[in-house]
Amino acid sequence: MVAGAPGGRLAHPPSQPHDIMTPASADSLTIADRSFQSRLLVGTGKYRDFEQTRDAIEASGTEIVTVAIRRTNIGQNAGEPNLLDYLPPSRYTILPNTAGCYTAEDAVRTLRLARELLDGHNLVKLEVLGDSGNLFPNMPETLAAARTLVADGFQVMVYCSDDPIQCRMLEDIGVVAVMPLASLIGSGMGIINPWNLRLIIDQAKVPVLVDAGVGTASDAAIAMELGCDAVLMNTAIAGARDPIRMARAMRLAVEAGREAYLAGRIRRKYYDADPSSPTEGLLPPARS
Repeated sequence: MVAGAPGGRLAHPPSQPHDIMTPASADSLTIADRSFQSRLLVGTGKYRDFEQTRDAIEASGTEIVTVAIRRTNIGQNAGEPNLLDYLPPSRYTILPNTAGCYTAEDAVRTLRLARELLDGHNLVKLEVLGDSGNLFPNMPETLAAARTLVADGFQVMVYCSDDPIQCRMLEDIGVVAVMPLASLIGSGMGIINPWNLRLIIDQAKVPVLVDAGVGTASDAAIAMELGCDAVLMNTAIAGARDPIRMARAMRLAVEAGREAYLAGRIRRKYYDADPSSPTEGLLPPARS
């Protein structure tokens, strides 16, 4: 991990290669007390079947998979196919989430059930929705649920609006990561407001993950180039014409975006060009 920054994020992107003192192999993502090499988190919904889910997850290279407890069987429905038979917890970190919850009470109850099903697992993703049409988060209910869960010993990652003030409030409660939406869940619209994301990234002392709205690989790369610590997605992979190939594309995009961020982009020059070839020793232009 790059020293002095949450999740391996730099306070300010470097301007020169020598500013980077840590090799890429040591550039791990740290969430709470856990470290991961992959900065891509992948959901498990909307695939054709559990076999396709497994194949896409493997192609993505992810180490963290999210599971909607209210919609996916991980042992609560005896006799039905169990996702954990395809994505074993011995290989992946299972991140139970509260997709489909509209109140703090429902979200807390759902994650307590998940903790029982996963033998005390306490790293969770909280989302409390406010509208069934746009799936935008209900932030008052999200904050209330976060307070209860943190007090109950959960390590809480939170889907939230791209509002720097709300993200700071969540951090003050004690969540381990904030996950602002790039655009509406499943919309594929990409990052609508990069400026808000930068405000959140610059102030955050916990990892910042883009959650929701990614449509294609370039969206994931842009999120990482902005300085996000990781990207979470589901529909962009599961809804693609070829989910396995898209999973590979997303893996490469996240890696490329992270490398570009660490390398440090050149300064934008709006009015002046800068030749890429040396200019020393050139003959002066001929006069007519």
